[in-house]
Amino acid sequence: MSLIAVPSLGQGFLPIAIDRGGDHVRMRFLEFFTAQIRNANTRRSYLKAVTEFLSWCELRELTTLAAITPVHVAGWIEGLTKTHSAPTVKQRLAAVRHLFDWLVTGQVMVSNPAHSVRGPAHSRRRGKTPVLSPQEARQLLDSLPTDTIVGKRDRALIGLMIYTFARIGAATSMEVRDVIMQNRRLWVRLHEKGGKQVEMPCHHSLEAYLEDYLEAADLKEMPRAPLFQTIRRGTEILSGNPLPQANAYAMIQRRAVGAGISTAVCNHTFRATGITAYLKNGGTLEKAAHMANHSSTRTTQLYDRRSDEVSLDEVERILI
Repeated sequence: MSLIAVPSLGQGFLPIAIDRGGDHVRMRFLEFFTAQIRNANTRRSYLKAVTEFLSWCELRELTTLAAITPVHVAGWIEGLTKTHSAPTVKQRLAAVRHLFDWLVTGQVMVSNPAHSVRGPAHSRRRGKTPVLSPQEARQLLDSLPTDTIVGKRDRALIGLMIYTFARIGAATSMEVRDVIMQNRRLWVRLHEKGGKQVEMPCHHSLEAYLEDYLEAADLKEMPRAPLFQTIRRGTEILSGNPLPQANAYAMIQRRAVGAGISTAVCNHTFRATGITAYLKNGGTLEKAAHMANHSSTRTTQLYDRRSDEVSLDEVERILI
């Protein structure tokens, strides 16, 4: 079997350097993406990085793993720095480095050629995720139609990300049973990165959004159904299929334009918007980190944009 399809990682064939290594190398390579990496997003990004690097090697006639040296890895990284941002380059290097570590421990390679290669320097105190002001967030929520299933679904999804700081992946993977009643208050159960399960009480606005959507969609009696579903084409009927992240992104773009919001938005915008609003109203960084499922408050600080207002005030002092 000279070529192996990889259906779990996306249709395609193994890189030549892997394929020529024999059954043990091929299996070790597949195990890295299937058994070693559990997060689907990480698996997707690591696969992209590894295949790009090995394709780069093939163009330079490096068709065996033994032929790859630190000089080749450094050359690839140098080329990436001219076309990609520093965080992206560092992520690509990490993917290749982790793969080679896995191959070394599996006695496929003698040493890791990416181990000694340094990525580009990068330091950031302020995140790059666009954040909406409280007024813009309210404008967006109020602009959503409440007389259709689609409008109610979109309002519940956006509200969930704002009021619980949920990642889009955790939101779109929710089932109806993840909306629970405790102590006469609605709670949500989120399955976040790293297999962590987070339960949070709902803000009163989110509680109203979810109740309205669940009632209109008639989902309360289907606990195992996806909470946020696609709509059957040409109808106002839920399809039973979970809403993909790409569809959620397209929806957010469309809703932002419809609300007249000029700020660039993405799936992560509402997480950052909620965290910033919470901190502005007296919330603590430690509690925000806990609610956002961050292992360090340093990560949460990247979402804190309170200093933006201070900076703008100072800039306006320049009177000419």
